[in-house]
Amino acid sequence: MKQFFQYYCQTFKDIFANSSILTTLILSVLMYSFFYPTAYQAQQAQALPIIIVDEEQSALTSTIIGQVTQSPNVEVKAVIGNFAEAKRMIQRQQADGILLLPENLSNSIHHGEVGGVGLYLSAANFLKTKQIGLGLATSIENALVEQVQKFGHVSHFSPALSIHQIPLFNTLSGYGSYIFPAVAPLIIHQTIVLGLCMLLAGYREQKQWKPNASEFWAIFLAILTIGCLGCFYLFGFTFWLYDYPRGGNFIGMLIAVPIFISCIIGLAMLLASFLDMPERAGHLIVFTSIPLFLLSGTAWPHAAMPLWLQGLGEFLPSTQGIQMFIQLNQMGVPTEIVIPKLIYLSMFGCISLLWAYWRLKLKP
Repeated sequence: MKQFFQYYCQTFKDIFANSSILTTLILSVLMYSFFYPTAYQAQQAQALPIIIVDEEQSALTSTIIGQVTQSPNVEVKAVIGNFAEAKRMIQRQQADGILLLPENLSNSIHHGEVGGVGLYLSAANFLKTKQIGLGLATSIENALVEQVQKFGHVSHFSPALSIHQIPLFNTLSGYGSYIFPAVAPLIIHQTIVLGLCMLLAGYREQKQWKPNASEFWAIFLAILTIGCLGCFYLFGFTFWLYDYPRGGNFIGMLIAVPIFISCIIGLAMLLASFLDMPERAGHLIVFTSIPLFLLSGTAWPHAAMPLWLQGLGEFLPSTQGIQMFIQLNQMGVPTEIVIPKLIYLSMFGCISLLWAYWRLKLKP
């Protein structure tokens, strides 16, 4: 036991003695905890440029334009009377949407006819499209309700019932509240893989390193300590500091964190057994970070992927971890729902650790 504790302390000494490993394993988590959330602190896009095509130029269209200009979601770049010109401006990326007020708009409303306002949005950025749509829909609805009240005794027209969106888990409907809880487990995943691979590859490069059982498991426990503290810091302090959805299933999160970290340590040790120098670890991170996030199903749903990509994504422990912690932290699902993920991560971690131990210690 004394030898095990000595190796445990020596692992921390080696980490702090190497600035690259220290920065990767510990300091990078602190840096990312402020870097990522700060970039998305606004949560929602505002003042998105649009063009209004006013073909009628009536009191009604003036009212609609006045309502639209008051919306914080959009910024009216120009009010013109030519739709073709507005379309060319969109193609030149001078705006993200067109609001068309046709020349027969007032008559259509007076007579209760189908048709009226046209809304054309660029699909190059779905978040922008959503915000423009929400801003314009509210403004137009308010203007039409006000106008209908003036001639309600003449027309049977009435706007459709409003649809009220009530988000269940991301109450602000913000991008930061959506993206950072998914990125946080991947940050832990990549920092452990990179830092531990650099540490073990450095051992193997300097000497014919063959760890005994005490040293192997002491390194495992040291990295487990760092990884668990990193998770608790992100899921606790950072989520609280930036007011992200959190604490849905606190007990479940406490159970899941050491299982997830153990799995990643096993994977990192196995990968390190194939590296001949610490610099090789950087090659792993360069070409894996973006694919791992894309395959997690966060940026693009698994249901829209080919079956073979769905299978590859489900195989990765990063995917299981990201989905599991979103369920536990943001959705507050009962622990029994994520038991299949916990079992998978446990099995993956055990196989990786045994394979890594064989390659590092027992393989001739």
